[in-house]
Order: sequence, then structure tokens, then C-alpha cells
Amino acid sequence: MRKLTIALLSVLAFGAHATRYTIPEQGRLIGNYEAYQPTGDESLADIAERYHVGFLGLLEANPGTDPYLPLESDMLQIPTQMLLPDVPHEGIVINLAELRLYFFEPDTNYVHVFPIGIGRIGRETPEMVTRITQLIENPTWTPTQNIRNEYLEKHNIVLPQVVPAGPENPLGTHALRLAYGQGEYLIHGTNKDFGIGMRVSSGCIRLAPPDIVWLFARVNQEMKVTVVNQPLKASVEPDGSLFVEVHQPLSQQESEQNQFKAVPVSNELLEYVKSDQRAETLLYAALRMQAGLPVEIQSGVVR
Repeated sequence: MRKLTIALLSVLAFGAHATRYTIPEQGRLIGNYEAYQPTGDESLADIAERYHVGFLGLLEANPGTDPYLPLESDMLQIPTQMLLPDVPHEGIVINLAELRLYFFEPDTNYVHVFPIGIGRIGRETPEMVTRITQLIENPTWTPTQNIRNEYLEKHNIVLPQVVPAGPENPLGTHALRLAYGQGEYLIHGTNKDFGIGMRVSSGCIRLAPPDIVWLFARVNQEMKVTVVNQPLKASVEPDGSLFVEVHQPLSQQESEQNQFKAVPVSNELLEYVKSDQRAETLLYAALRMQAGLPVEIQSGVVR
């Protein structure tokens, strides 16, 4: 039986429906398993927004589902249960593979989880350990020459040298500048009604408008930001049960899209299950499915 950790759901200011989870003292499993039966007149994007999860994450958990009009007979798995990434739980943690941002609320045992948009193929968001250097309200956007050339070539749009703050600014209303590189990477909002939980940006991390407003009010300069790419997460829970969560690896080139890509497995994890044939079978099944949901592959066994 899947072990559940109770999640505290709170409707926050600015219309955001962010999920606040209690961080377990041991183990890394958080959240509740949820299922949803579509009404027949809504898309996966509608359902993702309702549950505050990413579009690709919802599609990953329900392979074969029509993204435009899931059937009423479908019973969708909602990815609201997860394993925390295997990094220090402080500040902001972003796992590119799952398109999620984790905000570890200072001086509490709570973590808030948000779906995000990240860099598309060719403009990947890099892994990094960095910090916030600037909090910007009503940011202007200074597109690079490459981006201006791209807009002209693909969209026949001539971008100005600087896009002023306002409804036409793709950075939205708030932005957090990171120290990495030359400061070109931001965590920001958006003026678009799509792209959250997808690979759509030029390398920055994109949040829904209510989410960036909420986060902006709670971070500070010098807050640590860790960006990792962990398609496979594993955790031994306090009762000895072993969970894994496997996501589809990010494509590095266009030809890899919609193609199966194997997820590397650590020798430590293989060693852990090698004496348990059932656990080993379930592990390899999870590695094939890549559903992005926690799977208990070994029941509570004290090692």
C-alpha cells in the first residue's frame, strides 16, 4: 500500500492555489496520491491548472491520454505525491527533470512546490548552485541579439533593444536575478497563458503570475538557489520501505523527442535491491514506465 504523507493545502493570496507540504523528519516522500475523473469538456491543461501541477508532468503520469479532451472514462493520476530531490533542503531547489520548483520556507518545516517552465532544446537551463542577487518589480526585458534574430526569423517580429514593463513584457510583473554566469538567468513570471510545466523559455525559469508574486514576497537577496537534473529519485522511508520516482529524461536534441531515453541508475541503488527479486523487477518496471510518480518497490524491511 502506498505510504501517504498528509499535505496541507491552502488557498493563498493573489489567487494562487499553491501546495504546502510538511517536510518529513526522515525520508523524502511528501504529498497525497490523487485521482481525477475528467468531465469530458476540459483539457489536460485545464486539469493541470486546477491541481497546480505541470502539464508535461500530468501527461507523463497518464501516457496515452488525449491532452486536448481526455475521456470521461479515463481515471487520471494527479502527480501531487513526490519525493524531495536529493540535495540540501534550503532556499529554492529546482529539479529540471520534473519541472518543479521547491521553496523551503525558512525557519519552518514546510516546503512549497510550484510547476515551472524551463529552457527549451538548444537553450537549456543549466544546473547550478547560486544565489539571488536582485529582486525586480516590473522588470524590463533586454533580449539578446540571438533572441531578436530568432523572433524575426520565426515570428517576423522586430523586437526593440529593450522591452518596457507592461502587458507585452514576457518576464511578467516580477523577476529574481541569479548570480550564475553574467546574471542573465532569472526566475520570473510571464505574460502568457501557457508554458508552465513545459520547456518553452530561453533558459530562464518561468512561474505562473500568481506564483511569482507569492514567491517574490518571501525570498531575499543572497537566498541559495540550487538547480539540478534528477530524473531518478529514491528514498528509504522510516518504516524501511523503498520508493523510487522516475521521470522522462530531458531531450538534448530535437531528434530525441518522443523517443525512449534510459535513466541511469546508481550502483548503490542496484546493490540495495539485488537480493530482492520483486524489488528489482519493480525497479526496472518503473525505469521503463517513467511515469513521474513515487512507486513503492520494497515494503518496509529493516535493513
